[in-house]
Amino acid sequence: MVAVDLATHPGHLARRLQQAHYLLWNTMVSEEITSPQFAVLNALVIEPGLDQRMVGERVGLDRSTIAEVISRLTRRELIDKVRDPQDGRRWILRLTPEGVRTHKKLAVRTARMNQIFLAPLDADEQAQFFDLIRRVADAAEGLRNPQGRDAEQAPAGARG
Repeated sequence: MVAVDLATHPGHLARRLQQAHYLLWNTMVSEEITSPQFAVLNALVIEPGLDQRMVGERVGLDRSTIAEVISRLTRRELIDKVRDPQDGRRWILRLTPEGVRTHKKLAVRTARMNQIFLAPLDADEQAQFFDLIRRVADAAEGLRNPQGRDAEQAPAGARG
């Protein structure tokens, strides 16, 4: 039997990176609001008036995950839904005053956490890291949601 070097497996390294992020998030940012929940709050700060589908697209969450995140944030009274005056079937999401306060508080904590998380890299390395990880993430998103191809033509393992 031949062992593999897990240091050359991107999924293994991504999992380790995610574990480190999760630990830092829970200790430095919030034990109540998750990173995906913060991403939704942040998306609504950047672009007020998005609907659930659009928020999910902005933050890279699938339909079932974004629905659960929106539900939790609504129960916590950090966001609310209002009918779109142009399309009564559509619900627009907006931050509540408590949602705005929570976002501001967490944004400061997130910035500090990111400094610690990226401390092993100098400024140029951080820029390169973001470029590379963004390119891989964008390509992976393309595998999950192939444009112009139906599910039958998607690469093996990309169907889901």
